[in-house]
Amino acid sequence: MERLSALRTRVVVMAGQEAPTVSRTRRKSATQHGGSTLADLHQALQDYLPVLLGLFKDGSQLQHNVQFAWMNQEDEAEETAISNAWYEVLSVLHLMAMLSLSQANLLLLPRTSCDGYQPKVSEENRRASVDIFLKAAGYLDCAVRHVLPQFPTSLREDLPVDLAEGVLRALCLQALGQGVDIQLGMAIDSAKATLAVKRRLACEMVKYWQQAQDNIMNLPLANGWGEKHRLFIKWKYVEAKAAAYYYHGLILDEGNTEKSHGMAVAALQAADEYFKESKRSCEAFNAASPLSRNPPLWGTMKYLSEKIPKDTSSKNHGDSTNIA
Repeated sequence: MERLSALRTRVVVMAGQEAPTVSRTRRKSATQHGGSTLADLHQALQDYLPVLLGLFKDGSQLQHNVQFAWMNQEDEAEETAISNAWYEVLSVLHLMAMLSLSQANLLLLPRTSCDGYQPKVSEENRRASVDIFLKAAGYLDCAVRHVLPQFPTSLREDLPVDLAEGVLRALCLQALGQGVDIQLGMAIDSAKATLAVKRRLACEMVKYWQQAQDNIMNLPLANGWGEKHRLFIKWKYVEAKAAAYYYHGLILDEGNTEKSHGMAVAALQAADEYFKESKRSCEAFNAASPLSRNPPLWGTMKYLSEKIPKDTSSKNHGDSTNIA
């Protein structure tokens, strides 16, 4: 118990250094402290988890004798305290996943290149971020499949919405969706990637974001953070649909029939409509409290923001000319 307490105190202290302001209305960004604290906190959690799992050995009753308390972000209650070690395991896995998402996002911050051109994200960082997104999804999948089933139904109802099955599943699918988004961006930059590969990745993104939205849409996310999370998923889902329709339209346009060209025009028009809707969804996300700024486009959406309107307009104009 002393070992457990010491390791948990270490986690609490390091988390306090990472986010000194604990109120949900004004939180420090991880980027203000760089990536090292995140990595150190992640390591502290990895050291803590095996000791925590020791509470379950040989039918030990200690798992019910220690009260664990955590701050919430998306629940109405500021804090939840439960005397069950599975709650602690679930919370630790959730935090490890959130730290992984933060680490991946830090890797994806565009940096000014040595040649002085536009800030960009290196190929190495993009590949590393995909691995980290998959790791985050793995933590959350473990939480849903192996930890949540340990809770009796009555105790599950006491869990904060941050740890509700729907939120955990949505975060897992979100991590997978973001990972595929980066893979699509790398495919766009690769001369070897075919349209079929790009369409497959875009459709995979749609699947993940749609499932994420299905899991989170009916949950009682009462405060600003919860609503902002919901708006983020909606925005990324619409973006993914714009990409999928765009690449589907390009493939249809390779057909040599009048029907395939007509279907291509319809798909590109749908892509354009979804792209416009995604811009509105992005604005709604940024305007929701807590306010966030709209960063410059990069990666997949920077490319598609130029290609979708241009190709849609060109295809429509071409059809009009043919009709004339």
